[in-house]
Amino acid sequence: MGLKGKLITQSEINCNGDIFHELIRHRPHHVASVIPDTVQSCDLHEGEFGRLGSVLFWNYTHEEKKMVVKTKIEAIDEEKKLVTFNITEGDVLELYKKFIVTMHIDTNGDKHVVTWTFEYEKKYEEAPAPTSYIDLAISVTKGIEDHHAKK
Repeated sequence: MGLKGKLITQSEINCNGDIFHELIRHRPHHVASVIPDTVQSCDLHEGEFGRLGSVLFWNYTHEEKKMVVKTKIEAIDEEKKLVTFNITEGDVLELYKKFIVTMHIDTNGDKHVVTWTFEYEKKYEEAPAPTSYIDLAISVTKGIEDHHAKK
């Protein structure tokens, strides 16, 4: 088994993909009010919300543990509704040298599919693949979908 890997999950959502993308890209600080059990805060440390190079500091719950992570927005593609976050500090880096999260949305008519991609490099061979982050992404997606489907 290699030290580098990639995990991908997709979820069809029953809310507008533009709204989902807008929240993740331009208003990530609102995610805490949408899914407070999962994300407690998102603070801007550098730059502007929704801009390339911006640095965000997140407090979140993963596997029933309070965790933190600092991310830098490394890529934005408005046409693909894509945002890539490079994790530069935080709990996830205890096991991984590199951890990059990309979220994008495919829209076909009324159908919207959220894709989360996790690219990682383990610090050591015995470290587990970060499959629990797939569960976290699905939970985040479902929480945002539920919130926006109510409106």
